Amino acid sequence: MELLSILALISVFVFSISAALSSIQKKYDMFGISFVTFVTAVGGGTVRDLLLGCHPLFWMENPWFVVVIMAGLGFTFLLKKRILILKQTFFLFDTLGISLSAILGTQKAIDFGVSPFIAIFFGLVTAVFGGIIRDMMTNQIPLVFRKEIYASACLAGAFIYISLQYIGAPTWLLYGVPTVFIFAIRIISIKYKLSLPRVSL
Repeated sequence: MELLSILALISVFVFSISAALSSIQKKYDMFGISFVTFVTAVGGGTVRDLLLGCHPLFWMENPWFVVVIMAGLGFTFLLKKRILILKQTFFLFDTLGISLSAILGTQKAIDFGVSPFIAIFFGLVTAVFGGIIRDMMTNQIPLVFRKEIYASACLAGAFIYISLQYIGAPTWLLYGVPTVFIFAIRIISIKYKLSLPRVSL
């Protein structure tokens, strides 16, 4: 299995955990939790594939994605009490998910012949749309629309990925640096309460 495929499966897995945690905290029933989890895990990638005209959709083409979502659900159900005790668990899984998705979405757009700078937009779409769907389905203001540094971190990470690819960086740097960068920006912004300026009337 190729590295990109493995990273995509990891991304879907961590997104499924973040979605399951969010819906469990909202006290949804089993069907609600499962539905929110599935839609969240594949949401960003599905929107990306539709915009690119990619058929079949990534999760329809590779059944392992559905298996991984089920594994994420099972993992969360089995360990929910321990996971929920850790206040930052949701944040960590969500941040890892968007970090990987931003890179994967950017690369897939490039593979479809999209120009590098437009590909960055596809990285953003892949990273944030699943979370937007999750938050809306759990009656929350989407993280991407709050004052936290979220979407801008994904854009910056995708730009770093494009830049490293342009200079021919080795694989471990190509995927490692943008992922760590997005993760670090999110952690620093939360710890020090950094945010983008708000526009007021």
